Amino acid sequence: MFAVEAKSFGGPEVLIPVEMSDPVAGPGQVVVDVAAADVMFLDVRLRGGWGRDFFPIEPPYVPGGAVAGVISSVGEGVDPGWIGKRVATATAASGIGGGLPIGGYATRALAKEQTLAEIPDGVDDIRAAALVHDGRTSLMVAEQARFRPGEWVLITAAGGGLGTLLTQWATAAGASVIAAAHGEAKLALAQRLGAKVVVDYEEPDWVDRVREATGGVAVVLDGAGGPIGTAALRVITPGGRFLGYGNAAGGFVDNPTEYAAAHGITVRMLLEMTKDDLDWQSLGRRPLAEAAAGRLEVVVGQTFPLTDAAAAHAAIESRTAIGRTILTV
Repeated sequence: MFAVEAKSFGGPEVLIPVEMSDPVAGPGQVVVDVAAADVMFLDVRLRGGWGRDFFPIEPPYVPGGAVAGVISSVGEGVDPGWIGKRVATATAASGIGGGLPIGGYATRALAKEQTLAEIPDGVDDIRAAALVHDGRTSLMVAEQARFRPGEWVLITAAGGGLGTLLTQWATAAGASVIAAAHGEAKLALAQRLGAKVVVDYEEPDWVDRVREATGGVAVVLDGAGGPIGTAALRVITPGGRFLGYGNAAGGFVDNPTEYAAAHGITVRMLLEMTKDDLDWQSLGRRPLAEAAAGRLEVVVGQTFPLTDAAAAHAAIESRTAIGRTILTV
């Protein structure tokens, strides 16, 4: 088969197309003939050598933790009825709150039967791949945020894959969204998806603009982290909620608990959220169903051929990517 390997830690140029042996499904596994592979911001960070204490990856390796395609073979103990079905799935090595997001940048990928979600009619492979991680994660965050009609919700990194979905979940629940992102294209997208107010967090007065528009927000959904997430925490009204799930600005919010405790703010970070007893299969199926019904827009801002994985990583690093980035086979 054909795949893309990270030959070493470094810039996008370390991603090299290679020929490899086809994978063979082990017990409880399937082989997916890949049509589309998700490209996560995490893929970019890991390729650069970040997070090795949490993700013990050593080059060379094939990046990518999620794919969509058709099942071509199954291993021992797997229902052969899966063969020929179109599915979206995490790769066999990937996991929630653990595992390694590897094996997806390839023409064939291994997956576990327990992670398979059949793709409904009306959803193409590209959008299905985009929902493998972001669909279930966005719904998990939305459910734990417990949106209330009329309350203000600030979403940072609103132009990314998670942010675009969360804007829609919050709006559908009756909340008023103020979307924070960088660049006219991302802000215009957030407005089209339902945000009532948009702010560019590269502008020095963006926090003041949030306060002026809302008087303080009830909820922050922080996909940016770093100084942006720290600033967002400070516009929450007493008794509000802060949910942190991203580090697009360079790192998670640093120790938010002291400020939050002093202001009666409930804080939940990604690791804590994923420790809950969650039905991940249900969380994954619902976004696919909502997309098939036309109630959830899956924003894939850019696609690249598998051979151009390096260009996909460069687009994400440059912060020009909007929504989700997908590799096509």
